Amino acid sequence: MILDYSILYFGVIFGIVFMTILYTLIRYIYSKELFYIIYCFMQSFSLFFIIGYSKLFYNNSFYDELALTLSSISAIIFAANFFEGRFLPKITNYKELILNTFLLNIVILTSFYHYYLFEYLPYTIVYGILFISLIFNLKNTNKPALIYVVGWSILCIFLFVIDFKNYYESRGFTDIVLVAFSIEAVLFTVFLSSKYSSLKKENKEYEDIVFQQSKLVKTGEMIANITHQFRQPLNNLSYILINLNKKYKSNNLDEVYFDKKLSQANTQIEFLSKTIDDFKEFYTPKKEKECFEVKACIDMVLSIISADLKKHNIEVSQDFRSFENIQIFGCKNEFSQVLLSLISNSIDTLKDIENPIIDIQIDTNSSDVIIKIKDNGKGISGSLEKIFEPYFTTKVEGTGLGLFLVKQIIEESFHGKIEVKNLKEGCIFSLFIEKAI
Repeated sequence: MILDYSILYFGVIFGIVFMTILYTLIRYIYSKELFYIIYCFMQSFSLFFIIGYSKLFYNNSFYDELALTLSSISAIIFAANFFEGRFLPKITNYKELILNTFLLNIVILTSFYHYYLFEYLPYTIVYGILFISLIFNLKNTNKPALIYVVGWSILCIFLFVIDFKNYYESRGFTDIVLVAFSIEAVLFTVFLSSKYSSLKKENKEYEDIVFQQSKLVKTGEMIANITHQFRQPLNNLSYILINLNKKYKSNNLDEVYFDKKLSQANTQIEFLSKTIDDFKEFYTPKKEKECFEVKACIDMVLSIISADLKKHNIEVSQDFRSFENIQIFGCKNEFSQVLLSLISNSIDTLKDIENPIIDIQIDTNSSDVIIKIKDNGKGISGSLEKIFEPYFTTKVEGTGLGLFLVKQIIEESFHGKIEVKNLKEGCIFSLFIEKAI
């Protein structure tokens, strides 16, 4: 009967440790955080150790020692990578020397008793390194780490005072190593779960900062576009006024000529007014989602950057392979920002190209609207996989934020996807966005 209980206990521990391995492996797949995969290795070697410790399948001390060594090495790497803090105190006076010496003694004593109590070195290593990291990086310590270390420290001191281990073993209870495995595996997996939530929050805050930075960069680009847009109409108005003034001073200003120049002036003013409306709509911070026509957004963006297109003699074609009033659902001005970034990138790469062309194709399949923006420029140098990462750029004066923002909007706001491919001449960006119902 004792053997049956022993097998049951070991079976429970095998299951707990295996589930922690599976859980952290899934976390690594989603987050790509290195400490998760290192923890998987540590727990995998720990699983091999506890299998050998059980002597249910084999009895070879060499494999046990090998598993223990590899698990201990993994524990050191994991703990150091997990916190990324200072592990040596900064001492500037005698008070700090005395305080840090006292704290280090507490770490050593509690870590020693932790090992004496549970008899498994890798878990003691994790506890000890996190304790050291905690006391020398209090300002940067998250709450779960503080609870984990302080909780274990208080528990170890309490168990030491009451001489728990001797009492426990004298009563013939379940092997305390098994208890240590189950407690540490469960507690630290919960701790890693809270770390994942903290990472998600930090990533969201980081993305928000990058998003705002990219908006500021786009604001500068848009101001430059406004300058280009206004220069020619203002020059035309200036020439109209000069001609009217000359006619007036020479007494040759008749009603027909005056009406003609007045009409020309009104045309230029209407163009300026429309440009202001386009920019105003583009920058209005609307977050309400609505159904809107893809063509209307394309026309607005082409109007905004028409001065740049004319300056570089770039021809733009629109090819609707479905009906022109096809609609998508989302924030219209965000989609306009996407188009503006992609077309602006094409303009940058077409500046030194003969017969530059930007071809915009709009097509549909059973579920998506497919917008393709193709140019005959130089293509994209470097890794295509990295161009959507923040601050990665192939331009001399680029910020590396434009395409990052594009990807964020398409994936998060429109729940679509974006693809990029180099062609024999130029490159093509493809947007896949669900059709509006």
